[in-house]
Amino acid sequence: MEPGHMEVTEAQSSHRPGDCRVVGTVLARVGDKWSILVVMTLTDGPRRFNELKRIIGGISQRMLTFTLRGLERDGLVSRTVTPTIPPRVDYELTELGRSLQVPVQALGSWAFANLPTIQAARTRFDAGGETDPA
Repeated sequence: MEPGHMEVTEAQSSHRPGDCRVVGTVLARVGDKWSILVVMTLTDGPRRFNELKRIIGGISQRMLTFTLRGLERDGLVSRTVTPTIPPRVDYELTELGRSLQVPVQALGSWAFANLPTIQAARTRFDAGGETDPA
C-alpha cells in the first residue's frame, strides 16, 4: 500500500452516497448534547421526566420532551406509562440505547483527557495567535 493511503474495506467501498445522509441523521441524534446527557443519565436505570430534568439541569421542558421523543423514535429509549393518578411515566434505555453507552463514555473520557489542550488552543485562537502548537 502506498504511504498516505488507507486501506478501504469492502463495506466502505460498497456504500452508496445516500448512505452518508442517512448515517448523518443518526449521528445528529446521538451526537447532540442533550441526547448524550439523557443517555448518560439513564445509565443507572429508569427515571421520571422531572427527575431527568432536575439531574440534567439547564434543559427546558420543551427541549427534554423533544429529545426524549427523538430518542424513543430511534429506539434508544422506551417510555412506560403507569395508569395512576396522575399517570407515572418512566423513561429507560433500550438494549440499543445501552449499546450507545460505551462510545458515549469513550467520547466523554477523550473530552476530559484533552480539555486542557483544547482550552489552550481556544485561548491562542481567541488571542489571534497560532492554532497549532507544533
